[in-house]
Formats: sequence, C-alpha cells, structure tokens
Amino acid sequence: MSDAPLHWQRLAGLLDAHGVTVVLDVGANTGQYAGYLRAAGWTGRIVSFEPQTAAHAQLTEAARADPAWTVAPPVALGAAEGAQVLHVSAESDMSSLREMRADFLSVSPTSRKVGEETVRVAPLDSLFDDHVGPADRAFLKIDTQGSEAEVLAGAGASLARIVGLQLELSLVPLYEGEADYRALLDRVHGLGFAPYLIIPGYWSRHLGRMVQFDGIFFRMEDETE
Repeated sequence: MSDAPLHWQRLAGLLDAHGVTVVLDVGANTGQYAGYLRAAGWTGRIVSFEPQTAAHAQLTEAARADPAWTVAPPVALGAAEGAQVLHVSAESDMSSLREMRADFLSVSPTSRKVGEETVRVAPLDSLFDDHVGPADRAFLKIDTQGSEAEVLAGAGASLARIVGLQLELSLVPLYEGEADYRALLDRVHGLGFAPYLIIPGYWSRHLGRMVQFDGIFFRMEDETE
C-alpha cells in the first residue's frame, strides 16, 4: 500500500486507467513531480524538462538510479524556438520566464529574484518525436510558473497524440502577463479535454487562500458513459 497522499495515488491510477506509457514532465525543477509519481506506485516512463542550470543538475542526479526516468538537455518549453531570460527565484521552483508581480512579492519576499539565466526555449512539437514513440500514449504535465499557455501553443501538432494533461493553474496571478485559470480552463476544454482530478497547490499564509492548484484532464472521448 502506498503512503503517498491520496490525490497522487488517484493520479497514478488515472495514468494506468488511460493506458499512459510516458509522462512528459515539463518544468521538472529538481524532480519533485517524478518523485511523487514513483511514491504513488507509477512505474511508467518519465521524461523531464528543466532549463535552470542548478535545478537541472539536481534533477539529473535524482533520475540517475531510475532507468525509466530520462532528463532532457536543459530547455524551457514555449511557443517558438529562441532564447529568453529565466528569472531565478530564491525559491527555485518559483523561477519563471516571467517577472513576478510586485504585489505578490510584497507578501512573499522569499520568492524574490536572486539571478537571471539566458536559456534555450523550444516548442514541444520540435522535441516530441525524440521522446514519444508511435505506440506511446503520452501525458503532458506543465508546471512552468506562468507560461503554461505558451507551452500549449508550442504543442499544437503534438496534442493529437497526447491523451492527458496536467496544468498548474493560478487563482491569483503571480507573474506578469500570465493567463489565469479561467482562460486556461476554456482553452483546455476547447482542445477536447475534460477535468478528472484537482490537486491542491500553493497555499499563501499571508493571503489566507490557495493561489495555485493543479488540474488533471483527459480526452473527452476517453470518458466512460
């Protein structure tokens, strides 16, 4: 019996129920997400993507002993090929291609920027076939701190071969110009995905409310009557 939190066990069960063979872990940071899946008992293939140099090194080390866990070369996924500045946060998993909003920093000073890196940005469409075979059933997890919409934009051709999605959604905007949860929910619905599970996310003690959560979606044609 897994001792992982129930929502992670449910996610692992959903991946199995929908025949997922590979999880594309976009915005992997140091490997927390893959660790949660393994703790919940999911044994399928994971491919992690992370642009930040220090986090990528820790991610690579975390995956070293797991033959079913691959770490791609450093890259941020986005709408098009290019280079962008990554704003590195004191809290590594809050680093983003977007500047953090000043009003949020006022209540979360530990999220302050401590550096910048210029990172490669590439659309998922340009990398998909490197990691997903013709017989695979892929699940795309996106946790990119405010640029989830851009990752979806760069996955236009790949989405037809993706059976499920997981997106971090913001109830309170943390980054300049990020799409809010309503826009992303409408977009995901328009792409043909239905919600299956909600995972609680970042709770702000200063604001007294949850500011982020994860939505898990699968293709509507996979729904049972």
